[in-house]
Amino acid sequence: MAEVSLGRAGIVLGLECSRLARNSGDWHQLLELCGVTATLICDEDGLYDPRQFNDRLLLGMKGQMSEAELHFIKARLRGGVLSKARRGELQMPLPVGLVNDRSAHVVLDPDTAVQQALRHLFDTFAATGSATACVKAFRNADLLFPWRHLKGPRKGELDWKPLRHHTVLRVLHNPRYAGAFVYGRCAQKPRPNGKSSSAKLPRDQWVSFIPDAHPGYISLTQFEANQTKLAANAAAHGRDRSSGPAREGAALLQGIIVCGRCGNRMTVRYHHRRGRELPTYLSQRDGIDKAQPICAAIPGADLDDRIGQLPLDTLTPLAVEAALTVANELHQRATDADRMRAAHVERARYHADLARRRYLAVDPANRLVADSLEADWNTALRDLNDAQHTYQQARDQHSGELTDQQRARINQLVTDLPAIWHDPTTPARERKRIARLLLTDVTVQRQGDTITAHVRFPAGQHTTLTMPAPKTSAEQRKTPAEVVTAINELLDRHVSGEIADILNQRGIVSGTGEAFHRKMLDNIIHTYRLPSRRQRLRDAGMLTAVELADQLDIRPDTVKDWRRWPRGIGGTHPGRVSCAWNVETPSGSGPGRSGRPIERGA
Repeated sequence: MAEVSLGRAGIVLGLECSRLARNSGDWHQLLELCGVTATLICDEDGLYDPRQFNDRLLLGMKGQMSEAELHFIKARLRGGVLSKARRGELQMPLPVGLVNDRSAHVVLDPDTAVQQALRHLFDTFAATGSATACVKAFRNADLLFPWRHLKGPRKGELDWKPLRHHTVLRVLHNPRYAGAFVYGRCAQKPRPNGKSSSAKLPRDQWVSFIPDAHPGYISLTQFEANQTKLAANAAAHGRDRSSGPAREGAALLQGIIVCGRCGNRMTVRYHHRRGRELPTYLSQRDGIDKAQPICAAIPGADLDDRIGQLPLDTLTPLAVEAALTVANELHQRATDADRMRAAHVERARYHADLARRRYLAVDPANRLVADSLEADWNTALRDLNDAQHTYQQARDQHSGELTDQQRARINQLVTDLPAIWHDPTTPARERKRIARLLLTDVTVQRQGDTITAHVRFPAGQHTTLTMPAPKTSAEQRKTPAEVVTAINELLDRHVSGEIADILNQRGIVSGTGEAFHRKMLDNIIHTYRLPSRRQRLRDAGMLTAVELADQLDIRPDTVKDWRRWPRGIGGTHPGRVSCAWNVETPSGSGPGRSGRPIERGA
């Protein structure tokens, strides 16, 4: 193209010249340049001049036929791929934990450590119901997760690293772990910039879905349950604010409480009172969208206590059996975690032994190779030492043996759901999970001083609870009227600090149950708009020291000195000779300088 456009070429020679271009657009561009620069084109069929209409028409037809041929070749190749995919025989890259054997059949990874890591991940998600909780569980147990290098010099090798949230989602969404062969889950759409974007398709549009095509780590039923749980968790971030996973926090009904007025999911706001975290349920979606006041605000402490009693009242022998199963599952998960840590130590020991054998097998005289292998051996020994130290530390922290008394306590808690529920060491997340197993949702509405809660159960039953509406935090913090009256009376003779001491001596407390102090009294006076001590003195006709000094035409320090003398101006100053004040001053001066004695109390 460059030579033709510069006019340096007189003729283009080639076999099937239309193959020079990838499509008709490139081919016609070459023809256009050849026609402008008077360059001829020659192939095995003849010689063509692009300036001639007939030759140009024939060359254009050849380009179209070549592009059509490329289309047919691509269609045949694509057809072969789709045919293999529909039969489940297409060789595809496998996720970590699945490998191909010598017969090209998909089997589980022969490395037991990889199998244990994946099974532990699926068991943890089944127990917690959250991908983030799986990441936290692996991090708290100091566990690593396998992955394979997809490119570079170590392509295909297995490595270990801390578990990530996107890794959990990729594993849970992959049907290959359920033993199913799938193809065509995503559709590629070209973009104007030459790149393509990927979009997920529903299952009915997949090219191939063959259940039980190879061994898997979970069943297809469990895979479907995981997808349902992930979809419910993702809906917690949507407009509907669906239930979502159970999270930390004291709100028992977080995610399953619905406003009875607008029908939207209610959110949670926490506040602390006397060292306790209390929830308040808010319906504020319309308020945020339309800049209006919130629809409803329901204090949640008493509501959670009433609703939390329902799972205790509906306890059945099946629930007791489920609790025993959960206890055994927790013990099994702890055992699996310890086995995974031990496998990591064994893997480090194998690499150290392999490095030692390589070093001993080399000729000692070949120092260039011997030094490199010795360095590898030292590195492997350090990794082994670190792995052993981490394993021992994690085992001391997570795998301690229980005493007989502790085992008896655990058995008692397992068979006694109320004891588990009221045990202070039971996490709030576990209480929420128990409530979600027995409750579908709770619709609440406040009418005056009454709260009505309509509770639905998974089996279709429902019940309605009615309770008095608790006071809001603002109402509970409100100072009683009799206390405000007492403060108003004491302000006639005392300041804020003195009133606080008097109220504390009488045993009176504030609306929050705390002792009074000066700042609290100032807030009460400002909130209830009581006349302050200063205003009361103003109303009585009294002046400040500065104002009095201005009227007497003296310094404010003199007024303060007079105030400190025990018996007024005519009294005896401590440490000084007693005298009577009668100062002669020019006429027209202020009091004290007019020739009149300043009497006591003036």
